[in-house]
Amino acid sequence: MEIVEVGPRDGLQNEKTLLSTEVKVEYITRAIAAGVRRVEAVAFAHPARVPQMADAEAVLDAVPRRADVSYIGLVLNRRGLDRALASAGVDEVNYVLVATDEFSQRNQGMTTAASLAQWDDVAADARAAGLRTTLTVAAAFGCPFTGEVTADHVASLVARAQTRPDEICLADTIGVGVPRQVAALVAAVREVAPDVALRAHFHNTRNTGYANALAALEHGVPALDASTGGIGGCPFAPAATGNIATEDLAYLLERSGMEAGVRLDGLAATGAWIAERLGITAPAMLGRAGMFPPG
Repeated sequence: MEIVEVGPRDGLQNEKTLLSTEVKVEYITRAIAAGVRRVEAVAFAHPARVPQMADAEAVLDAVPRRADVSYIGLVLNRRGLDRALASAGVDEVNYVLVATDEFSQRNQGMTTAASLAQWDDVAADARAAGLRTTLTVAAAFGCPFTGEVTADHVASLVARAQTRPDEICLADTIGVGVPRQVAALVAAVREVAPDVALRAHFHNTRNTGYANALAALEHGVPALDASTGGIGGCPFAPAATGNIATEDLAYLLERSGMEAGVRLDGLAATGAWIAERLGITAPAMLGRAGMFPPG
């Protein structure tokens, strides 16, 4: 299976401490040294709304370039895609489609239907530029403003996307999901998009993120998002806490007999390092508890 490192984007975007471009590049470089090969490095968002991402182009200009590393840029609208295409440093684009209107209005300033219509334009131009495309359905497990989100509703949004993405990511943006929902969502989306690769994005707000990650793997989802250090959250979702931690997820997978292709010690050290720069205690546990068995 594959871990997609989202700490440099989703991890940093909700943190109060503004980091320099150099620190962000070092964060990415350390994650790559620990074995990460897909990195959601930046978001092309309005700098006034998400100030941590204001230097997206500068970050992409400075990150190490390797044939085996793919950099993802998150986009919320057409303007974001234009910036991504102009930067010449993005290998993939991740477009966010929020499952509910109220959250979509707060996150992107448009309804879900308007965002879905814009997706087709974004996807066509991204693909024409040779970029891999991911359609992330945010708040797929529940919305902080309107409540429950059904699997059928998420599947209907995917079915209405005229341009098929290379990958669909099901995101528990506010950390309300449980394994039973994971099973239902995966089944519903597979029914309408059977040939599209799946990915999942979990937050650990209510201590269900790791159980959901295992459930996703058990139902055949080959890629999981995680944030080194367990930092992050959505700035437009009240009380949202961090993503599942890359080092803790990798430990769970390896002890369960799965290979994630990363170095646990390097990830744990990276999580502690970025937490120090942010002036916080990393939510991740592996860096505090240590490896097992000790070696």
